[in-house]
Amino acid sequence: MQKPQWLRRSSEYLIDSPFMRLRADEVELPDGTVIEQYFVRESRGFIVVFAITPDDRIVLVRQYRYGSDEIHLELPAGMLDGDEDPADCAARELAEETGYQADRLEDVGSYYVEPVRSKAKTYVFLARDARHVRPPQPDASEMIETELAGFDDFRAMLGDGRIDTAHTLAAAYRVLDHLHRL
Repeated sequence: MQKPQWLRRSSEYLIDSPFMRLRADEVELPDGTVIEQYFVRESRGFIVVFAITPDDRIVLVRQYRYGSDEIHLELPAGMLDGDEDPADCAARELAEETGYQADRLEDVGSYYVEPVRSKAKTYVFLARDARHVRPPQPDASEMIETELAGFDDFRAMLGDGRIDTAHTLAAAYRVLDHLHRL
């Protein structure tokens, strides 16, 4: 397939904050159709960390999410700050949310979060031999509890819906495939 040429005729930022940038573009499609408000969410991207302890358990976070008004079980994750390197962000988020640290983070790949509205990617990192080194220091809006799960339990949680967030499901698949532990 050849990439179609969409023409951006105008653009206006509706939200411009450190946490979200949302713009409305007026675009013209190749057949001449004009879409007056095509919304695009700008973001540097996100990270997800699949941390494994020396005794082969996976570090998870159970946290309240305001948008869904639910508590979710997830892999540690977070937004890239400014021009922060994804690996640095992964190390920072793992330590902040869980108090765990690993000597090395392995880049397992990336995927687009929502390509219909954004070019933001999620970067997935594997942290082997993660050790608990300090108490978590979550942001003010993060209500988090750390949990550990064995691989069999983790796969069961993925399958039965106890883990229900897209970023964790996609990252888990990437890492389990990478480890040949699907």
